[in-house]
Amino acid sequence: MTTNNKLPSAIIRPIDKDLFQHESWRVFQIMAEFVEGFERLVNVSPSVSIFGSARFAPDHPYSLLAERIALDLSNAGFSVVSGGGPGIMQAANKGAYEGSSLSIGLNINLPHEKPNPYQDVSLHFRHFFARKVMFVKYASAYVVLPGGFGTLDELMEILTLVQTKKIPRLPIILVQSSFWQGLVQWIKDTLIPNKTISPEDLELFVMIDDPKLILETIFNHYETHDTDTAWSRDLAHL
Repeated sequence: MTTNNKLPSAIIRPIDKDLFQHESWRVFQIMAEFVEGFERLVNVSPSVSIFGSARFAPDHPYSLLAERIALDLSNAGFSVVSGGGPGIMQAANKGAYEGSSLSIGLNINLPHEKPNPYQDVSLHFRHFFARKVMFVKYASAYVVLPGGFGTLDELMEILTLVQTKKIPRLPIILVQSSFWQGLVQWIKDTLIPNKTISPEDLELFVMIDDPKLILETIFNHYETHDTDTAWSRDLAHL
C-alpha cells in the first residue's frame, strides 16, 4: 500500500468570507443564550437538575419514578430543572408542576423532541454546551435516571467538573442501580486498575433505588457540609 502526504481534497474547505461572517455572528447567538439563562435562573434557588431519557413513555416505570421524585423535591422546596422534552424530562417537569415549587425546562431544538407542557419557566437553546452550563451552574444536587448518550454526556461532564474542582462537590445521585450497575462495575474494573481515575472518585456519586432516600441524601449532604462559601466562589469559574 502506498501513501502520500497530500490531504484528500474532500477534507479541505475553501475560504468562504460569507461563511466566516456567519460563524462570527453565531458568537452573539451563543452569548444571548448565556445571558438569558443567567438572568432567568440566577434567583432560582435551591434547585435540583434531573436527567434521563426522552424515549420512555409517560406510563413507563422510569417515567413514573421520575414524576414521583420531582413531586417530592418540589414539595420539599426545590425547583426542578429538566431538559424540557418528553420522556423522563416531561415526567420530572410534570411532578414539579404539580408540586409547590417551580418546574423549569431547558429546551433545545431537536428533530424529534418537542417541549412538554409542564413548565413554569421555559428557556430555549440552540447549543448543547450553553444548555449544559445552565443545568450545572445553579443546581444544589443532580438526580440521574436511566438514559442514553445525552444523559451519559451530562453525567460525565458533572463528574469531571467535580473531580477537577471546577464546581463544588454536590450530591450526584444515580437512580435505579439495576440500570447503572454495569457502568459502575466497568469503572471499577477498567478505569481504576488503569489508574485513569482514583479510587476515591467512586465516592463522587451514589446509587439509590428508594426514592424516599433521595431527599434524605440531599439534606444530609447540606447538614454535614459547609458549602455556602465554596458554592458561591466555585460557581464563578463556570
